[in-house]
Amino acid sequence: MNYKIILTGATGMVGEGVLLECLAHPQVSAVLSASRRSNGMSHPKLKEYIVPDFLKLKEEDENLKGYDACFFCAGVTSVGKKEAEYTRLTFDTTVHFAKAVLHQNPQMTFIYVSGASTDSSEKGRMMWARVKGRTENTLAAMPFKKVYNFRPGFMKLTKGQKNALKMYKYFAWMYPFFKVVLPNSTSTLKQVGKAMINCLIIGSDKQILEVRDINKLGNS
Repeated sequence: MNYKIILTGATGMVGEGVLLECLAHPQVSAVLSASRRSNGMSHPKLKEYIVPDFLKLKEEDENLKGYDACFFCAGVTSVGKKEAEYTRLTFDTTVHFAKAVLHQNPQMTFIYVSGASTDSSEKGRMMWARVKGRTENTLAAMPFKKVYNFRPGFMKLTKGQKNALKMYKYFAWMYPFFKVVLPNSTSTLKQVGKAMINCLIIGSDKQILEVRDINKLGNS
C-alpha cells in the first residue's frame, strides 16, 4: 500500500528531516507540505501549499483532501514567550489544523511532534511542557483513525539538510558522545522520519512514543 501524507514544518529542522525520509520512501507516493513559506525543495512526490496563518484554515479546504496521514512537525520555541502566546502558537494552531484535516480525511492518522519531558498531567512547573501535554491530550481525544504523539530528544541531522536550530550548530559534534552516554535521549532524524512512516505501515501499540520507542520503530 502507498500513502499520501500532509506534512507541516518543512522549513524547520524536524520537518525537513522527516520530509526527506518521506520523499525517499518507496511506500510514500505523495507529500503535501503545508507551510507558511516555501522550503525551496523540488521533487516529483512533493506539492507545496502555502498557508500564511494556520488558524485561518477552513474545514471546507479541499486542498487538504485525499490524504492518509498528517505528520505535524511545525513548532516554535517557548523562549521569550508568555503562556498565552505560546498556547496560541502551539495548542490553538495544532488543534485547529487537526480539525481541518480530520474534516477532509475522517480515516486519517495524525502524528504530532511534541518533545521529551512533555507533561501529560498538564499541571507541571514547565509552561511549555504543560501546553504540549494539553495538545497531546486533545489530539488523542479526536476521532482520527490513529493518533501518535512523538517525544524526541536530541536529534542528528540527515545529510543534505539545510534547516537547523542555531544552537544545534554548537552541539552537533557532541552527538556521538550523547549517543553513548544518553542512548535513550538521542535519535537521528532518519529514525524519526522512518518511525512515523512505520506507524502507518506496521503501527505501534503505544500512543505516546518516547525516544526509545521512536528508535526501535525507526530501525524496523
